[in-house]
Amino acid sequence: MTSPADPRPHYRIGEAAEAAGVTPRTIRYYEEIGLLGAAGDRLKGSHRLYSDADVERLRELVRLRDLLGVSLEELTRLADTIEVRASLRDQWATSTDDADRVRILEAAVDNIERQLELVHARQRSLAEFETERVAKLADLHRQLAELRS
Repeated sequence: MTSPADPRPHYRIGEAAEAAGVTPRTIRYYEEIGLLGAAGDRLKGSHRLYSDADVERLRELVRLRDLLGVSLEELTRLADTIEVRASLRDQWATSTDDADRVRILEAAVDNIERQLELVHARQRSLAEFETERVAKLADLHRQLAELRS
């Protein structure tokens, strides 16, 4: 496992973008629509600084966007589940009470179920699209066969 992320912001926007595999414009846009919290620390001249956690969040957002082909609305809902997961992880690390840990685990189960609902909705949409394309392809093959005979 890697070492804990440095919580101190230290990446400029170009460095954060390169590390996350996005453009600076994507970072600014994600901040604007609330997918990524606005960078709190700034250098003189208003340069934003980003932490390892910010870069990791960007990587996860990009992975979800690319893997699932989700809309920004869906990505926002998935991002919310990422925030919940991080919060639950922090709660788990500081909790020693069994009742609290049960509550935390139940919340983690609910959170993953919400993620899976979004994934399953995307899978259904893809399956419907595939069915439509297969039907269209069969129709085109039929038309070709008719014209060739």
